[in-house]
Amino acid sequence: MAESLKKMIELGIGVGDSHLFQQDKIWSRYSQDKVDIGEKLVKVIRALHKTLPLKKPLIAISIGSSNEPQFRILGAAFRGGLNLLDIEKEALNIVRERIRRQALTHVKIIVGDYKKLFLDPKHASGFLKSKLKGKKINLICLHHSMYYCNEPNWKPLFDNLYRVILAPSGAMHAVMMAAKSSDEYTTSWLYGYFAGKYFGCYNDQDLRHFSKELQDDSLFRRAGIHLERSRIRFFVNNFSEFMSVIWMIMLYPSVHKYTQKQKEEITEFVYKKFWLKERPLIQEQDHLVVYRGINLKERV
Repeated sequence: MAESLKKMIELGIGVGDSHLFQQDKIWSRYSQDKVDIGEKLVKVIRALHKTLPLKKPLIAISIGSSNEPQFRILGAAFRGGLNLLDIEKEALNIVRERIRRQALTHVKIIVGDYKKLFLDPKHASGFLKSKLKGKKINLICLHHSMYYCNEPNWKPLFDNLYRVILAPSGAMHAVMMAAKSSDEYTTSWLYGYFAGKYFGCYNDQDLRHFSKELQDDSLFRRAGIHLERSRIRFFVNNFSEFMSVIWMIMLYPSVHKYTQKQKEEITEFVYKKFWLKERPLIQEQDHLVVYRGINLKERV
C-alpha cells in the first residue's frame, strides 16, 4: 500500500468516533438534505394552517433532531410551544445556549430516549401529563431519528404517538434513508453492501413498506397518509469530513462495531470510489406524513 494512501486511510478511520451532531453538521452543510426536509416541512405546516385558525398557537415536538437547521422553521411556526426531545446532551447544549441568547422562551428542552418514552402507552400518557402539561401536539417530527428504533417497534411507536400525543388536528412527519437501492453510489447501497458483508445485516427499515402497513390498519383508517421520495447529493473536498459522514451512514459505532481491518476496507473503498474521483454520495430518502383531521383535498 502506498504511503499516501495509508495516511488517508488512517485519517478517514480517525474521525469515526466524532459526535453524531458534529457528523450531522457536516452532512447538513454539504448536502441538500436539510433544505429538502425544510421544503417538505413547510408544506406540512401550510396544510395545518389551512385547517386550524391562524390565531391558534400551534405546538410541535421534534424527536431526535434538536440541533438541526429545521429548528429555525419550527421555532418560528410553533409559537405555542416547541419541544426538543433528544438523547444526545451535546446537541441540546448548543440549543440551550441559543435559547438563552435569543430569549426563545417558548422552546423547551427534554433529555430522554424516545423509545423508552413512547413505545409503552402508559409511558406516553405520563410524558403528555408531566412534560407537555397535558397539551397535545399539532406536529410531531421524526427527522432521521427512526434509525435507532427497530422496525418491529415502529407500529407501537406510531400508535402511541397518534393516540396519545397527537392533537385531533395534526401531523406526523418522518424522514428516512431509502431501505434499498440498486445505485452503487447511494448511501442505501453502501450500507447494505458492507453491513451485509460483515454482519449479514440488511436494512429492513423501509418507510415505504411501513406506509402501506399504516394504510391497512384500522387506527389510521381516517388518516391521510402521504409518501414522497427525494434524491440528495453530498460531497465535501475534505476527506476527514467526508469519512465522518460515511461513519454516520454506516451506524458506527452506535450500532455496528467494525474491526480495524473492516474500517480500513471501507475507508479505502470510499477514498477510491468517491473522494478521489470527486464523485458525490447520493441519498435517496423517503418522507412519510400522517395527517389527522386535515382536509388533504385542500392541502398545498
